[in-house]
Amino acid sequence: MTFMSSPVEAADLVELKSVDRHFQLGDQTVKALDAVDLSISCGEYISVMGPSGSGKSTLLNILGLLDQPSRGEYILDGISTTTLKDKARAAYRQSEIGFVFQSYHLIPRMTARANMELPLMLAGISPKERAARIKPLMERLGIADRAEHLPKQLSGGQRQRVAIGRAIMMKPKLLLADEPTGNLDTASGTEVVKLLEELNREGITLIVVTHDLELGKRARRQIRMVDGRIAQDVLAGN
Repeated sequence: MTFMSSPVEAADLVELKSVDRHFQLGDQTVKALDAVDLSISCGEYISVMGPSGSGKSTLLNILGLLDQPSRGEYILDGISTTTLKDKARAAYRQSEIGFVFQSYHLIPRMTARANMELPLMLAGISPKERAARIKPLMERLGIADRAEHLPKQLSGGQRQRVAIGRAIMMKPKLLLADEPTGNLDTASGTEVVKLLEELNREGITLIVVTHDLELGKRARRQIRMVDGRIAQDVLAGN
């Protein structure tokens, strides 16, 4: 089973045009993003690195439609998202974007299966169709035997696999991973990275924000941020 229904053409999926994100702290203006221009093609594998406070998380929030630019334009899959109303942004985020976080963000009282099923329920998909999608995906992720376990009964690696399953359940075009191995041991982290890279090979555009230099170097395109700006944007091997 693959996660993408068809090959993805190499076209621009993401375009940021002179994007600023400013925050007001008392009488001081903090420039979290400062005139960022960025184009990302469908199917790319990108790492975003940089010191704390460099704008990595703010960039991820903008890309994930969790935040809006103070100025500039964000075009996602041909749609200018900057002027979308909240309801439209939420619907677009649900269908087009998947999120993987360092701390998993699973709902504690829900089983692994229920956590993965949640996006389908919110989208109004029938129980029969939900079951048809979830079973093969859990098998692919190696957590079928943990389907009825609560998050507290799972290892860190298993929790992250559930989180990845939830993130890709709606077959998004863009997968955003924020420190996806930060809470994992080396072996579990390696398995999660292999899974994310496998999804990328199947067509999902993958953006990984990380402090881990070795993880960052695995990406085919590597972006380094400093003081809210893109200081370096290189292809691996160049």
